[in-house]
Amino acid sequence: MRVAQETAAGRFANQTGLVTGAASGLGRATAIGLAREGARLVLFDRDEAGLRQTQAACAGAITVVGDVTSAADHARAAEAAAGLGTISLLATAAGILGPTKPLAEVQEAEWDQLFDINVKGTWLAIRAVLPVMLAAGRGAIVTFSSGAGLAGNTTFPAYSASKGAVVLLTRSLAASHAGQGIRANTICPGPIETPMLRGTFAAAGDEAAAAEREAIFRARNPMGRFGTAQEIADTALFLLSDTASYINGVALPVDGGRLA
Repeated sequence: MRVAQETAAGRFANQTGLVTGAASGLGRATAIGLAREGARLVLFDRDEAGLRQTQAACAGAITVVGDVTSAADHARAAEAAAGLGTISLLATAAGILGPTKPLAEVQEAEWDQLFDINVKGTWLAIRAVLPVMLAAGRGAIVTFSSGAGLAGNTTFPAYSASKGAVVLLTRSLAASHAGQGIRANTICPGPIETPMLRGTFAAAGDEAAAAEREAIFRARNPMGRFGTAQEIADTALFLLSDTASYINGVALPVDGGRLA
């Protein structure tokens, strides 16, 4: 673990948080936003080099290199957070796209890996910090689903199924613990300019096929563009903040109107 300099004040001053998938993409953007607004953070990911890069922009952050499918690694992350304060913020951004092929062609090992990371990893992160939040009577949780978790998807149906599971996991969490000071919401991004999106296009095949898939994705969006990691991070920060104190159990599309 490596510790950086002290944080500045902001919406999350004197709060402690955990961000999974913090080494890149949406997790990195969310972590940077939280740190800039005063949160003391534990950054969790298996990519040690990526974590270092995120940490450089997150004053006071601690890094924990680990696997989101491991309960023991989540326990280490929660223990690290305890050294910073009582954890009250959780953002579960770790996830993979998995196979981009019809369901009948998905291999059992591919399916298991996808659900282990996207669903079990989200559950394990929640399970690791929820007892602390319940004891404190306060906590805000944001999970990361997808627009594909709200509507069927022919390009990556297995991914769609895993993200649908995250939606109902989060809603069940919100319904179960709203009376105990815990809020839980999930963000359902549309196509966002991240390495995962570029991987979606590359999985189509050669350069021409990738370009065709990108054009199809772009044409489906009423705004005619892809979102940015910053736009998703801004949404996450809002949902984690006290400004969203009466928002609970929401699966929020952030997709430029694609599902409208």
